[in-house]
Amino acid sequence: MRLLVLGGTEFVGRAVAEAALERGWDVTVFNRGRHAAVPGARSLVGDRTGPDGLAALAHGEWDAVVDTWSAAPRAVRDTARLLRDRARRYVYVSSCSVYAWAPPAGYTEDAPLVEGASADAERTDYARDKRGGELAAEAEFGAERSVLVRCGLILGPYENVGRLPWWLTRIARGGPVLAPGPRDLPLQYVDVRDLAGWVLEAVERESSGPYNLISEQGQATMGEFLDACVGATGATAELRWTEPDVVLGAGIEPWTQLPVWVPPGSDLHGALHSADVSRALATGLVCRPVTETVADTWKWLRDIGGTAPMRPDRSFKGLDPEVEAQVLAAGAGVPDTTP
Repeated sequence: MRLLVLGGTEFVGRAVAEAALERGWDVTVFNRGRHAAVPGARSLVGDRTGPDGLAALAHGEWDAVVDTWSAAPRAVRDTARLLRDRARRYVYVSSCSVYAWAPPAGYTEDAPLVEGASADAERTDYARDKRGGELAAEAEFGAERSVLVRCGLILGPYENVGRLPWWLTRIARGGPVLAPGPRDLPLQYVDVRDLAGWVLEAVERESSGPYNLISEQGQATMGEFLDACVGATGATAELRWTEPDVVLGAGIEPWTQLPVWVPPGSDLHGALHSADVSRALATGLVCRPVTETVADTWKWLRDIGGTAPMRPDRSFKGLDPEVEAQVLAAGAGVPDTTP
């Protein structure tokens, strides 16, 4: 298989490129040259937003293209238009954010989508940009030759968004840790390597259409997730489980200041941790245990010196230590006595 990965050097794109090389595929990556390509991949350099930025893609044929773009949809339009006669399939890594807010718990790929998106648009907001990218892929490749991979929370090695790396770094510091409850809060996410494997299998199957690409609901709980962080780091951290009302009452923002976590019963939890993924599961999605995802991410983080890369177009994730200390000093949280 001949694969072109647009990006291909960070997080999802890198995982896809590595997985394809492991399968013996011929891999080409196209990016701005700011990061080294995966060893074994052919590298093409260009800037999709600049004049003649796609010149390096003027020649070549591929069985599939994987695109992770999340800014102005017109960049997806221009690239897909250039490649539509020289590639068999276009896989666009999208997001569950394309569903109209707030999608109900258990929403499928048929749920209503955000309005106002366009394949020709400049950059607007994340949801409409991703939906615009979907529209661009379908417009140029047709519904039968495009795959829309609607991801939710993505975790694993190479993460450059700051969620799991923040938790690992915080817990590695040790001491009392504000653990947002309840402990049995169900989480839904996908390991980036499981995402990459499914994408390549979708190419081999010649799949098409949209897929919610996340684990089953309750793949792990908040307790299992944080326990895995404690176990991986070997830290002497003490998880202090704190009721959602106390967390919210302290002005702490779910999802951003306490990454991964959102309060149970909220629109956020329904949207981020309650999607119906039966279509992806029926087509071979398999998700590894949370302990493996966390341990491998911690190993990667140590291997690169302990500081995870951060995308400049993403907001900072994590809780200020002073705020955490104030909440805990006020009596919030109880020591975790789970064996």
